[in-house]
Amino acid sequence: MERTLVLLKPDSTQRGLVGRILTRFEEKGLKLIGLKMRQFPEEHLREHYAVHAERPFFNNLVSYMGSGPVVALVLEGLEAISVVRTLVGATNGRESAPGTIRGDFGMSFSNNLVHASDSSESAATELALWFPDADELVEWSPADLEWRYNVGEELA
Repeated sequence: MERTLVLLKPDSTQRGLVGRILTRFEEKGLKLIGLKMRQFPEEHLREHYAVHAERPFFNNLVSYMGSGPVVALVLEGLEAISVVRTLVGATNGRESAPGTIRGDFGMSFSNNLVHASDSSESAATELALWFPDADELVEWSPADLEWRYNVGEELA
């Protein structure tokens, strides 16, 4: 099983889309194992987006992410990183396919509702930053696991 970080950005919370977006991930079959909501400090956001520090949009991105509450999620599942990124859609909501989160709810390139880890390396780094304590994650087994996966083939 793979774990990934998802951030529901301030435009998701301001627009009342948190429940609808979380539902998309759960209905797909991903398991929610961590969740927190808060307005994160600027230093935390700068560290998260440090890879973009030299880009002209960096300060605006940090300001936007600090402008309201963010919901941080940890999702788990087979190939969770690629599954989540497919569900989220292209960065620009106007160009994102219908049926994706950004395609259905977004019109902006900058206010694009969701951040999702883009690789196993970034997921590991981001999860350590956003969920540094192991007790923030809940280990559990969904009652319908055998209906989500072919346990004998995919989870053997």
